[in-house]
Amino acid sequence: MGGTWLIEQLPHPNTKRWVVRRKAAVVAAVRSGGVTLEEACRVYQLSREEFLSWDRAFELHGLAGLRVTRIQQYRRSRPEDAPLRLTETVGQELTYGRATE
Repeated sequence: MGGTWLIEQLPHPNTKRWVVRRKAAVVAAVRSGGVTLEEACRVYQLSREEFLSWDRAFELHGLAGLRVTRIQQYRRSRPEDAPLRLTETVGQELTYGRATE
């Protein structure tokens, strides 16, 4: 029953303007198993990386993390235990997954 409700709340496949509510609906549908990640990416023409960035932003910051105007702010305030991205390790020595100067 809950999965059916989530699928009914999904945005139209031709969505071009991704507001918080629409992103959250797609993330919730994938998390609940109502839609696969691959299907969501295909239907909404999203890259896997884009969807995963929404999922991570939602996991770390809730609905506010899905706001476009807040993305850069949240990216700068990455939690200490978050994994480093490859671009953040350039010129640094890695020790157990963390960079050292």
